[in-house]
Order: sequence, then structure tokens, then C-alpha cells
Amino acid sequence: MISQRVGIGYDIHRVKKGAAILLGGVRIPCGFSLAGHSDADVLLHAIIDAMLGAAGLGDIGEMFPDDDPVNLARDSAEMLLEALGRVQTEGWKIVNVDCTVFAEKPRLGHHKVDIRQRISELLKISTERVNVKAKTNELLGPIGQCEAIAAQSVVLLTQKSEQKPKLLEMAQTETITVDIHEN
Repeated sequence: MISQRVGIGYDIHRVKKGAAILLGGVRIPCGFSLAGHSDADVLLHAIIDAMLGAAGLGDIGEMFPDDDPVNLARDSAEMLLEALGRVQTEGWKIVNVDCTVFAEKPRLGHHKVDIRQRISELLKISTERVNVKAKTNELLGPIGQCEAIAAQSVVLLTQKSEQKPKLLEMAQTETITVDIHEN
């Protein structure tokens, strides 16, 4: 019997002075960076949340609390691999990942292939099972005013059950007799 679960993840980080951002594990020079306790890779954080949610393992803040000094400036790719390990330990594997990055700047069209490739490498799945979209916020709100970048991700997990349904197991090991009496 195959079981499937879906999870959704979201993250947002403020823009700050700097030279580049990390998105999906890819460094993108853009004249600013993102504020965060770790390396502020908003896309990997959304994927982590989606994976953990689908597996019923809480969220990124529970697994990697921002008040833990170990997570200060931590590499989000390392965090993703640790979260993936937990998901796999529970018997789940990733079917596919679909992501959207919301940013006015930088324009991400020519970075999407590299981001998709890096995510597939980290998750150990084919690039055909990873999709990355980029959207602006049409100059609206903090994202539209280049004050923040956000990301959303959906992850589908599958788990192969080693247990057969109880009735099927009984039918394979026992003879079931049914008496029908008419009154």
C-alpha cells in the first residue's frame, strides 16, 4: 500500500545591505542580501518547512530554533540535508517539489535553471521533479517595494507501507468461513 502526503512551506526575509543573496543554494549577486539568523536562504527554508510539514515533523523553527547559537549563520543547504534525513528516517521519499519565489529584484529568469539543478542535487531527485517559478509582486507591499523576498513551496512525499492491510493479511493466512442462515 502506498501512502502520500503533501506539505506547504512559506518564508520571507527582509532585504539588507550586502552584495548577494542565496536562493535555493545558489549565490546571486544583486547589490543587497537578506537578513536572517542563518544564511537567510528563503527558498530552502520554504522547502524545509514543506518537507517537515508533509512528514508530520513540525516546522523549521522547531528543528532549527533561531535562539540556538548553532544555527547562527548556518548554511541552509546543511539544514535541508538534515531535514531530508529526518524525513527519510520516517520512511518518506520526495515525489516532487514545486516552488515560487516572490521578488521584484533581482530578476530570476536566467537563474531558475541553476536553482532547480542545485535543489535537485541537494534532495537527490531528478530535475524533472523540481519546479521553480519566479513572480514579482507588481510593486505592491514590502516585496513590491524591494524590502523583502518571499518563497513558497509544495512538497509531495510518498511512503511505501511494509504492512499489508489486516483483512488482506488474514485472507492470505487463514481460511475465512461465513455461515449464512435463513430464517
